[in-house]
Amino acid sequence: MSSIRENGGGARGDDDLKAPLLQPASGGAVAITVPAAGQNSKAATAVDKKVRTAKFKIGDIKCTSCTGSIESVLKELDGVQTVAISVLDGHAAVTYVPELTTVEKIKETIEDAGFPVEHLSEQDIAVCRLKIKGMMCTSCAESVERALLMIDGVKKAVVGLALEEAKVHFDPNVIDIAGIIESIEDSGFGAVLVSSGADVNKVHLKLEGFESLEDCKQIQSLLESAQGVNHVEMDLDEHKLTINYDSAITGPRSLIQLIEEASPSPNMYHATLYVPPRQRENDQLHETQMYRNQFLWSCIFSVPVFLFSMALPMFHPYGNWLSYKLYHNLTVGMLLRWILCTPVQFIVGRRFYVGAYHALRRKSANMDVLVALGTNTAYFYSVYVIIKATTAENFEGQDFFETSAMLISFILLGKYLEVVAKGKTSDALAKLTELAPETACLLTLDTDGSVISEEEISTQLIQRNDIIKIVPGAKVAVDGVVVDGQSHVNESMITGEARPVAKRPGDKVIGGTVNENGCIHVKATHVGSEAALSQIVQLVEAAQLARAPVQQLADRISRYFVPTVVVVAFITWLVWFIAGEVGLYPRNWIPKAMDKFELALQFGISVLVIACPCALGLATPTAVMVATGKGASQGVLIKGGDALEKAHKVKTVVFDKTGTLTVGKPQVVSAVLFSNFSMEEFCDLATAAEANSEHPIAKAVVDHAKRFRHKIGSNPDHIPEVKDFEVHTGAGVTGKVGERMVLVGNRRLMRTSEITLGPEVEKYIFENEELARTCVLVAIDGKMAGAFAVTDPVKPEAQRVISFLRSMGITSIMVTGDNRATAAAIARDVGIDYFFAETTPVGKADKIKDLQGKGEIVAMVGDGINDSPALVASDVGMAIGAGTNVAIEAADIVLIKSNLEDVVTAIDLSRKTIARIRMNYVWALGYNVLGMPIAAGILYPFTGIRLPPWLAGACMAASSLSVVCSSLLLQSYKKPLHVREG
Repeated sequence: MSSIRENGGGARGDDDLKAPLLQPASGGAVAITVPAAGQNSKAATAVDKKVRTAKFKIGDIKCTSCTGSIESVLKELDGVQTVAISVLDGHAAVTYVPELTTVEKIKETIEDAGFPVEHLSEQDIAVCRLKIKGMMCTSCAESVERALLMIDGVKKAVVGLALEEAKVHFDPNVIDIAGIIESIEDSGFGAVLVSSGADVNKVHLKLEGFESLEDCKQIQSLLESAQGVNHVEMDLDEHKLTINYDSAITGPRSLIQLIEEASPSPNMYHATLYVPPRQRENDQLHETQMYRNQFLWSCIFSVPVFLFSMALPMFHPYGNWLSYKLYHNLTVGMLLRWILCTPVQFIVGRRFYVGAYHALRRKSANMDVLVALGTNTAYFYSVYVIIKATTAENFEGQDFFETSAMLISFILLGKYLEVVAKGKTSDALAKLTELAPETACLLTLDTDGSVISEEEISTQLIQRNDIIKIVPGAKVAVDGVVVDGQSHVNESMITGEARPVAKRPGDKVIGGTVNENGCIHVKATHVGSEAALSQIVQLVEAAQLARAPVQQLADRISRYFVPTVVVVAFITWLVWFIAGEVGLYPRNWIPKAMDKFELALQFGISVLVIACPCALGLATPTAVMVATGKGASQGVLIKGGDALEKAHKVKTVVFDKTGTLTVGKPQVVSAVLFSNFSMEEFCDLATAAEANSEHPIAKAVVDHAKRFRHKIGSNPDHIPEVKDFEVHTGAGVTGKVGERMVLVGNRRLMRTSEITLGPEVEKYIFENEELARTCVLVAIDGKMAGAFAVTDPVKPEAQRVISFLRSMGITSIMVTGDNRATAAAIARDVGIDYFFAETTPVGKADKIKDLQGKGEIVAMVGDGINDSPALVASDVGMAIGAGTNVAIEAADIVLIKSNLEDVVTAIDLSRKTIARIRMNYVWALGYNVLGMPIAAGILYPFTGIRLPPWLAGACMAASSLSVVCSSLLLQSYKKPLHVREG
């Protein structure tokens, strides 16, 4: 029974409440400002921003005179700036300059003053998400990232181009969010706060009935001092409150009640739920409207320019009036084109100037630089033509105003279509966020559990331990446990499981799923950000922001892309101009009304504007966004581009046995005695030893013993106390029950404890292991007493999954702590050729490292409990059967439901995504590799085909759009294996 401890130490129960993010403020805090000894004003200014806050627990503080003593000694310590000490609980926060002192010096100083002290923490790392505005391509994302990493106090920063967001880890003692946003804006980009680390559980309230600002401030102070409230923000003008709270201590209804009870007269103060607009949706809508409006304004001027330059002159005599000369060679057409093009160039196209300016100021180059160069070249050369036509009687030249105006119009059209398409890349995630119902039916129960009243409330007002009524056809409002009623719940929107799942009292339900045919009462266990739906969304958002290794190719190319394009464009102009001057091509190659210089200039401008760094930057992140969102809707949570990319290389999948290949709910099928103990006493002693274990097989033994006692009419709830309990990893447990020493475990435990196994025992073990059963051996006082045979049925889909993986060219291996015979029987049943038996949890990790040493890319599939060493050691860790506990740190991929088919889904989705990313690079690089030579005129001598600048601009706009649309094809992904109905 070597697997009896294979996965020991179960997951946390639903009732394990999370610790508060911030402790409630202590009363009696004394804040003392201490000038740093010997520190002049210049030194103070120089290090003003480089401060840290250390927290201590100080003992023996009896009154404020004690705090005065501590203050007096710290005043002498160079570098200490402020001290805040709580008289009640002895907690102290000391702000100091790390260049001048250390935590150890502060601690020693307090101890020397005669107070025992314990260092609690030095600094907290806060996290915020910011919406970044103005990013055009990968070089922009890199510029933002560099700007963030240069900020003092920022520890880590990740910028996602497709998501247009940044995730920043920073020290709040050194820099705040406002300072981070200011630094981003200084680098030429806009930034808006999306969320901060304090947004764990947040409620927005609208206040009514307040007569003065003092009343509002009084309420704010009252809430800040309330237990469980972490942070309060108030908009005094709008009378709106934003409260961050700990759901384990308080909740939104309690906070509303607190506000209303503070009313000086009955029913005077009112607080109602306020739902702020979704920032991301608003930003996307605003961006879409901005590009649409700019494109339409551009068209108002560009279409007439196109008509006056290219369309009307072709229709004789209707366009003849455009050739009428106003002064010297200045025609009506030239003047009209100049007038109409100028607003497009400098008003509509202002964004390209701003973007190019900031990019050049950062000593980088992006798409804005290319567009600004191309359009300015065309525009100002055209202005030169007009000036020459006005001043010279014999000058004839061709203006390119239509090139400038139409180029800007096509680029804006491309950006508009790109933004619309990019909005669809997160459709799957948006659908997930919309799953939660808006209202719920809250039940009030009496002490006997009978329903007193029902009330319809907003789901945002649900608090932990509320009882919620879910009627047939309604969505489950909150994560919780069924306490009354039976039904079937459709969980396909969360887990991808098409078949409704039976629910009865004690079963977990997930918020956002649909109750099908029965009325159930659910006790809320996870609310707000702790809910499965919220965690899934947070995990997917983090994955979409993470940068996949395959994106490094685009990053490397983008660093040199724009400068290279500018050089190529200049060389193109120079080659064509020199070739024309020395007569390397005939005069009839030059279009009518154009000279050699102008022909060369058009080729150069075409090269500038056809090159598109945006498409390269979008190739990877858009595909990752769609894939992670699609995976989440299929019950497969991929923690970032790195995991997504590694999974497609997997050639070996290592499976845990218990709970992974098997159902994970073992049952005792037989129990035998090898001694003179009665079955009742034997079961009692075995139960006492196993009761402290969380392993599924141990629980199966305890359940069997309870059923046996129930059957004979004994009290099944009484379990003898065990002393000297000890877990032997991968072998079993030992303990003293009364005066008897009890050992429960496998052969290895018996062997190391020198327990003799007789022929009868060996025969029993052999017969059961051949049937793929695990034998739990029990020894009492150094002699074999009996054994249990435990079976854990193989999952019905296991054989199909192993077979399908083989067809994908993937080798399957099983590792288990169970004995060799049982492991062989399970492996034979599911079709696995290679297995490792009697392996400890650490041994599993070693086996994976051995496989990696042979050059294999290994995925580990486990249940996420004691398989964590192996999950971490593997190239791709997959935690299966996570249920509502989606935040499994050790795994790279979380498979929400306990279905092995999702292993195939994860690997197949990874392969499809990487293939799509490669196709995106073909689109992106194809436009540039093929388009730039054509734009440079390589086909012109042979075919007469020339790519005008405005058409080159249209091709550039199409390249980004084609990449995004290519990524969107992943929305149609379907699982290669589907759950069988019935």
